[in-house]
Amino acid sequence: MMLMKAKVMRMRKLFMPFILILRLIYKIIDKLFVTPVSRIIYKLSEFSKENSGKIEKILNRPNVLIYVSLISAIAMFLLVDSQVITLKETNAKVIADQKVEVTYNKEAYVVEGIPENVDITLIGSKSAIYLSTQLGEHKVEMDLSNYGVGTYKVPLKYNYSGQAIDYKLDPPTVSVKISEKVSEVKPLAYELTNQDKLDSKLSVSNIKLETSEIIIKSSQEILDKVAVVKALVDASQISLKESGDYTIDSVMLVAYDGLGEKIQNIEMVPSKVSATVTIDSYHAKKPVSIITTGEMKNGKAIESITSSVTEVDVYGEKSIVDNISVIEASVDISSLDANKTVSVNLAKPTGVRYISNSTTNVTINIGNESQKTISNIRVETKGVGENLTPQVGSENEKYVDVIIKGVEGVINDDKVTKSVSVFVDLTGLKAGTHTVPIQVTSGDPRVSVQSVTTEITVRLYN
Repeated sequence: MMLMKAKVMRMRKLFMPFILILRLIYKIIDKLFVTPVSRIIYKLSEFSKENSGKIEKILNRPNVLIYVSLISAIAMFLLVDSQVITLKETNAKVIADQKVEVTYNKEAYVVEGIPENVDITLIGSKSAIYLSTQLGEHKVEMDLSNYGVGTYKVPLKYNYSGQAIDYKLDPPTVSVKISEKVSEVKPLAYELTNQDKLDSKLSVSNIKLETSEIIIKSSQEILDKVAVVKALVDASQISLKESGDYTIDSVMLVAYDGLGEKIQNIEMVPSKVSATVTIDSYHAKKPVSIITTGEMKNGKAIESITSSVTEVDVYGEKSIVDNISVIEASVDISSLDANKTVSVNLAKPTGVRYISNSTTNVTINIGNESQKTISNIRVETKGVGENLTPQVGSENEKYVDVIIKGVEGVINDDKVTKSVSVFVDLTGLKAGTHTVPIQVTSGDPRVSVQSVTTEITVRLYN
């Protein structure tokens, strides 16, 4: 029993300092907070009992409630604006595609890996985010002024001039490669773009750039990829309606690699050039040739075929126009069994910009079919390879018979029979002996022709 009392006495002595501290804290709180607040509440209670009538009279006045409401609204605004209280939980909003401003020595270095833009996520109360997006100036910066040649992982910095809020950047850091800037001189070529936007009767006959060479600057690794530098001359900027010279200023320059892909991160001196474009309106008259496709019904043939348009003006580059012999109008005769006039499109050859007529009316008269055989037409050769000599069959095989079908008056016309051509196409064949098909054509669309002999042996010698 005595031992138990001794233990209790020791425990009291051990906890006595804590008990004293707690009593002291209680006295301080009671003196500074509990007693003053209790007195204020008591006095307000007594005041309200004594002046309840007066307070009711004041509140019943029309303007008092308006003033109280106004003061309460102002107080609430100040509390919300200063973020002492918040109306809702934390919100977030993404500001996408913000440009990155990079600081570095552009005369000495080339930087690779700079992102074109980043996304900023603003985090805070709805009111703070709203004010930030409406009033703030959003800048994402990357400072490389203290970096030299090498590869680095650099943080992006968001400098925001508006109300303080939390934010996150995507991406927060960027891996960049800094290289020493070098320069080279490259010949400058040109490429004509949007030529289809030019007036259809006009064509570009010449382009002269203000300079034939350009200085390109970048890292040596990038410059080694450059295969050609071109000035992109945009024909859509040319407003001429007739032949003449036209100057285009500020022509954009582009560097390409060996695969024709654009190369970025290259500085060019000058950055743009001017080009003088010579516009031509070259054209020539070309005859219209009617071409028939398909076969007439049994026993029928074309007695006559005429076109309402016999020639057209063809516009384009001189080298292309001069190489054109005829403009074709193709007519399908497989379904014809009586005289008929049909509208046919005129085929515009590749490279031609404009033809004066796009359609023609073709009148076809039908008659009864006859046929005859034209004997001993010599077999010609086409497409013979370089340094090769052809030998077409034996002496007797060099000539074949051809069956010609058409209206009797047509197939008996010497001009028609002389227009028949027999040949073999040897394109792509090498030295040796080959069996090739015989081909027959006629310059007159009113007749059909075929060779009695379908194949022939041809030997090619070096």
